[in-house]
Amino acid sequence: MNFGPLPSVDVAGVPADGLVLDVREDDEWAAGHVEGALHVPMSEFVARFGEVTEAVEDGRRAYVMCRVGGRSAQVTQYLLQQGIDAVNVDGGMLAWNAAGRPMATDTGTDAYVL
Repeated sequence: MNFGPLPSVDVAGVPADGLVLDVREDDEWAAGHVEGALHVPMSEFVARFGEVTEAVEDGRRAYVMCRVGGRSAQVTQYLLQQGIDAVNVDGGMLAWNAAGRPMATDTGTDAYVL
């Protein structure tokens, strides 16, 4: 099933109040992430899919992000197949960090991209 080109945005296109869905693994998340993002690692995605559907039940768009964009592209494709409005964030967390967008950690240490 091919839906054509995958919808994507660059980091500047992610609104401050947008729902960022981070599909990186736990160690990557711990190093630094978008504050307020929903963290569902790709390796656990199908098992935790209900968390995603709850987050978007009001029709919110999911801005899917990983480190550079490969894993998030796969998850975005899956979400679109499930009828969920989702876009891949081009360049992922590396681009987010390079653009100077704010990052956080759960421990309060300096955030970085692993």
